[in-house]
Amino acid sequence: MKMAATLLAQEEGVFNPLLPHTYELVVGVFAFLVVFFVVGRMLVPRIQKTLAERTDAIEGGIKRAEEAQAQAMALQKEYREQLAEARHEAARLREEAREQAAQIKAELREEAQAEARRLIEAAHAQIEADRQAAFAQLRTEIGRLSTDLAGRIIGESLEDQARQSRIVDRFLDELESSNAQAVR
Repeated sequence: MKMAATLLAQEEGVFNPLLPHTYELVVGVFAFLVVFFVVGRMLVPRIQKTLAERTDAIEGGIKRAEEAQAQAMALQKEYREQLAEARHEAARLREEAREQAAQIKAELREEAQAEARRLIEAAHAQIEADRQAAFAQLRTEIGRLSTDLAGRIIGESLEDQARQSRIVDRFLDELESSNAQAVR
């Protein structure tokens, strides 16, 4: 077989299968330059533009994500500060409410005690007035009864008001002085 190939090669002249013919080289170089020109002028800018847009989109997305994360962190910090402030405010309001409740309780207790003292004083005054009225009524009644009794004992009437009043007053004064000495 080797021999057949060698014979064919000698008949046609020297032919190297690795080296193309000259017209093939010219057409190949021309086609390469056309393809290189089309790719270089039309496709490369579009590819670069698409890659640049994609890079911008990715970098912009990363930047937006970083900004959003920073903003979220700032909002979270602000929220925590507001929450702490709200808790502090709530504690202050609770303390104020306790203080106001204690103050109101003290004021109500004071008012109740003042009202109780006023009622007790009014009751004492009423009792004293009732005692004085009862004492005056009792004095008149005792005076009438004693003049009736004295009139029965003496046998004469003691209807004279001035005399009756003097006798009753003297009798009651003696009775009061004997009670005062007995109490001491």
